[in-house]
Amino acid sequence: MQSHGYRIIPVNPRIQECLGERAYASLMDVREKMDIVDIFRRSEFVEEVVDQAIQLKVPALWMQEGVINEKAAERARKAGIFVVMDRCILKEHRARLG
Repeated sequence: MQSHGYRIIPVNPRIQECLGERAYASLMDVREKMDIVDIFRRSEFVEEVVDQAIQLKVPALWMQEGVINEKAAERARKAGIFVVMDRCILKEHRARLG
């Protein structure tokens, strides 16, 4: 996705850097505007990420393939967040834009 011009800000408390970008321990630590949060966590950990995204008023959440949490998705939608669940963002990008 970076090669297509997207900036990826990694959020993971166990790393300092990834993809040439500084990593943050949580979404709450990121001080830049985020257009989308792409969730690569097991389904049972999604609710915490959704809570942070709601607080930060992130406009879109994307849960990767195999990541399904209907309760969290519904809460995000009720907060006005666009939600995609159980899909790969790279595959979708390639299918639409090549």
